[in-house]
Formats: sequence, C-alpha cells, structure tokens
Amino acid sequence: MGMGASRALSIADLQRAARRRLPPGIYGYVHGGSEDQSSLHANRAAYAGWRFLPQPLVNVAQRRQAVTLFGREYASPLGISPMGVAGLCGYEGDLALARAARAANVPFVLSAASTTPLERVAEVYPEMWYQGYLPARTEIVAPLLRRVAASGVQVLVVTVDVPIASARENELRNGFSIPLRLSPRLAWGGLSHPRWLLGTCLRTLVRRGMPHFENFTAERGGPIITAAKGDHRAGRAAMTWNEIAWIRDRWHGRLLVKGVLRAEDAVQARALGLDGIFVSNHGGRQLDGAVAPLDALPAIVAAAPGLTVLLDGGVRRGTDVLKALALGAHAAFIGRPAMYGLAAGGGAGVAHALGLLAREIDVDLALLGCPDVRGLGPHYLCRAGDPVAARYQEIEIKEMS
Repeated sequence: MGMGASRALSIADLQRAARRRLPPGIYGYVHGGSEDQSSLHANRAAYAGWRFLPQPLVNVAQRRQAVTLFGREYASPLGISPMGVAGLCGYEGDLALARAARAANVPFVLSAASTTPLERVAEVYPEMWYQGYLPARTEIVAPLLRRVAASGVQVLVVTVDVPIASARENELRNGFSIPLRLSPRLAWGGLSHPRWLLGTCLRTLVRRGMPHFENFTAERGGPIITAAKGDHRAGRAAMTWNEIAWIRDRWHGRLLVKGVLRAEDAVQARALGLDGIFVSNHGGRQLDGAVAPLDALPAIVAAAPGLTVLLDGGVRRGTDVLKALALGAHAAFIGRPAMYGLAAGGGAGVAHALGLLAREIDVDLALLGCPDVRGLGPHYLCRAGDPVAARYQEIEIKEMS
C-alpha cells in the first residue's frame, strides 16, 4: 500500500491520495458526475439533513455490526457497488476490489463494464454479485444469464437508470471517454503521473495486453481503446418491466434492480417477485437533479415491506451508513471510496477504505447508544433544524418534573 493510502485517516484522505496518483482524466471519471453535478452534491448534502439523537447510559461494551443479506451473514452493513473500468485505477482493479471485499466479508458487485472475465473474479470471490447493463433483447440476455449462472453467481443486479449515456462534461474537458480515445491531454495526463503509468498502465499492457470489455454479454467485447463491438448501450433504451419479468422467470438466483428512486417502482419490483432493490441515482452520474437516494429511502421502505433495500450514493462515513440503516436500508454500498482506495494503494488501499468505515461504524454505534445495527431506527434521528426534536425533549422534561 502506498504511503498516501496507509496514512489515510478517512475516505477524504484517500480521495486526496487518489487525486495525486491518477491522471486528471481518470480521476475526473471516478470523482465526477453529470452536467452541473447537482445530484452528486445532493447525495452528500442529504446526510447533513439528518441529525442523531444519541441515547446515553446504554450498555455498549459489546457491539455488533453484522447483517444478513439473502441468507448470508456479512461482517458489516457495507458493500462495494459496481464500477466500470476499475482496471484504469489500479492494476487488475476488479480482482483487487473482489479480494478486499472477500477479506472484509462484505458484498462486492462486479460491473458489466469490467475488464477481467467474470469467471476469474468469481474464482477470487465465489460469492460475488454480478451487475448487468441489459438490452431489451432476449437473444443477448439469455446466453449472458447462462454464463453468469455457470460461474456460480447467485445474485444478479440489473441496473435500470442508464437507458442512454448521460452528459458528463467534466470527462470531455479532461479528454476522457469510454471507449478511451488517445488524445494529447490524455497522453500528457499519463506521462505526468509516472507511478500510475508504470504501476497500472504499462504493467497491465505488458502482463495482460490491451484490456477488453469482458462481461457485457456472453461474448468477449471489444478493447477499451476503440469502440466496443456494437455499442454496449444499444437496446437499453427499450428496456421495461416486461423484460425484468422475463428475466425473473429464467433467473433462479436472487434478482435485484438498481436505480430505483420512486416508491411505486419498489412496489412493482416486489410484485414481480424480485428479491431486492438498490435505491440509487448512479452516484449522481445519470439524470442531474435527481433526488438523493437517502431522501427517497423512507417512502420506498414504507411502500415495500419485506423487500431487501440497499442504498448507494454519497456514503463517505460510518455515520452515513448508520443514517441509511436508521431510515430503513439493510446495507449501504460505496463506489468512489473503494475506487479512491484502489487508486491510492491497490488492493490494500481498498481494504483500508473498508476498514476505516467498519471502524467508524463501530465507534459511532457506541456513541449513539445502539450496540447492534439491527436496533437502528428512525427514533435515533431528527431532521436538522427540526423544532420537533426540541419539542419532543420538552415533553419528556415536563413529564419528569
């Protein structure tokens, strides 16, 4: 692990280390959002909109943060969300993320836009989840489902908030695009960051050759430096709940949709027999101005009891995870924090990011007066600046006097 990563005391420290390590184009791809980046900022601001009501004089000598998702116990209410082209941030990034998640015993979701064959990643973490960008074309989806099932994957996550690509101006300004096109700005970014150039870029080319998109379909995709074989987004704009129902009939493992922000969509997912949903706005990378997942969460949880509800978007602290769980999420997933760790220190950097958050969760549970994450609920929270909290305490004081 690089010195910057090992010294990091917080995810924000890892972010700064990643910014130093990565070429500007690649850092901008990881860090940025779409258009004016208002969804990106709203995701963070949503956590500041809630305040804790800690309960003192509770025995918190023993604390527990384990959760059970889909019949499997995980060590923390954390997971790693799917992120494309992780190999640009660190050597064999998909494997590094998977190894760190397995060692920490938290879920890891492999992105369809990954550059390591899913079978290799499943060898490293047999219980990994797979995330698909699926077209509304059953002749493409059916062989992919067979391939994913044959690799032993039990949990399929279908991302539904990318019918077409969003406008990410910050990437274009940095000369970054997927597929990658060599530009003077991109080339200078690599040359001016020699540790990345040698440790990630050249090491990958020498040992593995030019990375390809390996996991969009049952077939190997094109290299990341040219256009993929056919646009990998083709056909996604036609996707509807009918295709999700078709997949549910044929997929015998757990099935989730990712990118839900409306309560009625959670109700529909449950009606079709899905096992869970990700409340997500794609980390602020798709529709700019979309509601923050944390703000959408309470209504979704109320509307779909019995559905496993996961959340991602803006999680940077253990306190963020506790707020998400108190509002009804079963676990909170991270994207950028894992990529910052990967860029700053490879697999050890990812492990450090997960470790920082797990330690914060442990300390924060004690300080909140809630020894077990399973006891979290809305009674531990109030809205920032909400006079209800003050009134609530006034009532208690009157009753005691």
